[in-house]
Amino acid sequence: MDNILFSRRRAERFAQLLDEANGARRHHVRSRVDGQLAPLVAVGQRLTVDPPAVEVNPDFRTGLRAMLLATAEREGLGTAPAASEPATTTTRGRLLPAVTARRARARGAILIGIAAGAIAVSGISAASENAVPGDALYGMKRSTERAQLALASSDISRGQLFLDFARTRVGEAAKLRGDRIGYSAVLDDMDADTRQGARLLTAAAVQRAEPGSLDTLNTFVSGQRRAVSGLLDGSTRADRARTQRSLLLLDTIRERSDALRAAIACGLPAPTASDTLGPNPSACPGAR
Repeated sequence: MDNILFSRRRAERFAQLLDEANGARRHHVRSRVDGQLAPLVAVGQRLTVDPPAVEVNPDFRTGLRAMLLATAEREGLGTAPAASEPATTTTRGRLLPAVTARRARARGAILIGIAAGAIAVSGISAASENAVPGDALYGMKRSTERAQLALASSDISRGQLFLDFARTRVGEAAKLRGDRIGYSAVLDDMDADTRQGARLLTAAAVQRAEPGSLDTLNTFVSGQRRAVSGLLDGSTRADRARTQRSLLLLDTIRERSDALRAAIACGLPAPTASDTLGPNPSACPGAR
């Protein structure tokens, strides 16, 4: 196994990403290892949300406790410093190097243990890529998506990720045709991802007063409309009606994108009104 995995910097970045994924303040700094750590963050989230139901063998519990106590004693954790050691705090209450180093070693060991345990099951993330609702690994697949969102560095990146997830939902829906409840639920998720992506990208276009992110959105709408239309072939009446609603949403997003592009071109101020698709612009003067 790559020794770099166990570097202190990598372990601390992993802990930071776990904190951010669980709602802590984002640091808006990306690392070159973030992509490699994303599946591990997903595993950590999954274990937090849905911890496995296991029973610990009493002998193992006793042995583990003894090992941790021995490690704590060896590292001097929780004990007063010897007379030869420097004082633990200054008059301002800050830790001095002796205690700081011990705590840093302990924290590093804990983080490395978490990373190693996560790596042992990170293969599950790759195996979950083709999972659909109802499969045992589908929850892991969605957790990986949430981790990717947590690692995104900007609203534009998050918007593009939401559109990628909407594309993924089309493939899942194709496997669930005929299952009215499951099919409808996947399209509900697809539409929710589509709205989130559209909202972030249209807002970015307005804030920057340039249509680059609208180009991304229009490209998505064109391809997604073809993919969703393909779901109509051989579908039941109920599935067909539900699919038409998703097609209508895509058409509405394209109309919103075109309206925003026109508003940016004619120099209208940023819209104050917004909805689930983002800013809702006024028409340019003289436009019908």
